[in-house]
Amino acid sequence: MKYEIKELPEVRVAYLRYKGPFGAAVGEFWKEVFTPWQKAYGLVGKVSYGVAQDDPSTTPANECRYDACVEVSAEYPVKSPAQEGSIPAGRYAVASFKGTGADVPAAWGEFFGQLHAEGKADQGACFERYPADYVMDPATGIFEAELCIPVK
Repeated sequence: MKYEIKELPEVRVAYLRYKGPFGAAVGEFWKEVFTPWQKAYGLVGKVSYGVAQDDPSTTPANECRYDACVEVSAEYPVKSPAQEGSIPAGRYAVASFKGTGADVPAAWGEFFGQLHAEGKADQGACFERYPADYVMDPATGIFEAELCIPVK
């Protein structure tokens, strides 16, 4: 998998949390819960993030946490049901992803495997970064994002 090492700045976000098994249910959470909330609060057209808080290989499926986030300004008043958080600054390996939601777990697996084999993976938050002009092809379900993993 091709990737670049980038220094990313800290980003303030507003997020909604999903709890349960990863996979198709996360896509449904974005579609049925996060995106309508994002539209209702005027937060469309901004960079968004998907942050897995737990490793599904070591955490029971029903306990896995995933935060769907959107970048907000320092002045933006985060209101319930959203929570305020941040994407930490740091050095990240950043790989481009293009595919469907069903392709995401395999892409993460390949990327993690490669970085661990190269001895570069570090502890910290891993996330998907979706561009401000994010679109998903309604016919195919294909979209583009960046996969970001902290590196040493």
